[in-house]
Formats: sequence, C-alpha cells, structure tokens
Amino acid sequence: MARALVVNDAITIPAAELKVSFARSAGPGGQNVNKVNTKAMLRWAARESATLPPAVKTRLLARYGNRINNEGELVLTSDEHREQARNLHACREKLRAMILSVLKPPRRRVKTKPTRASVERRIVSKQRQGEKKRSRRGGVEGAE
Repeated sequence: MARALVVNDAITIPAAELKVSFARSAGPGGQNVNKVNTKAMLRWAARESATLPPAVKTRLLARYGNRINNEGELVLTSDEHREQARNLHACREKLRAMILSVLKPPRRRVKTKPTRASVERRIVSKQRQGEKKRSRRGGVEGAE
C-alpha cells in the first residue's frame, strides 16, 4: 500500500519516511461516516528527511512551519472524499504540491524608482485632497 512519493525527476520521498493513518471522517457519507475510517492523515518527518536539498528544505520549513508538530512531522489530512484511497491520494498530492511550490527560489525584487510623472501625479493628488479639506474648514459665522 505504501509507495514512494515522486515529486519530480530529482526528488523522491521513500515510502519508509511517510506514515499513513486513518480516522473517522466528518465529511459526506451519511451514516457510513460513523463506521468507516475514510479520513487520511499523512505524516512526514520533514526536518530529519535527507531527501530534500538543504535550500529547498529551508524554504519548506519557512513557508509551512506552522503545519509541523512538536515531533517535527509535517501533518496533512484529507477527508474531502468518501473513499480512503482517494483521501490518501489527495494527501500525497498536497505534499507534492507543497514541495513543488518551494523548489524554485523566489525571484529577488528589483528596486525601481517611481517615474517623475507618477511622483507629480501623487503630489497633485495630495494637493487636491488638502484643498478639499481646507475648503471644508470654514469658521463659525459671526464669531470674533
């Protein structure tokens, strides 16, 4: 039942690193929900895993660190389907998508100066707004 998770040509997570368990689902299924364990839970010790390159692991832990429990396991669950196998497949696809999302390093932002026209538009807009507020400030009539 357990098989390795192929992320791409270079990265494959061995089946021994993936722990799978099942629980009762809260999803659709009527009375069947109360007696069949269809919710899939996938656990992977991301911190201890040697399958990911260090830079990718760092990005994964930075982005998805809130999903890692005290034991250092990344925990994914799925109960969107009525069948155990489909929920397990959904968990595996979630993990695969998470790893693929951090494979490429984020592009560095290139700092740019605002154009002269945009600076002028901003200043004119601020002057117009200030003039609008000044015109509203009229004093009390007849007061000295």
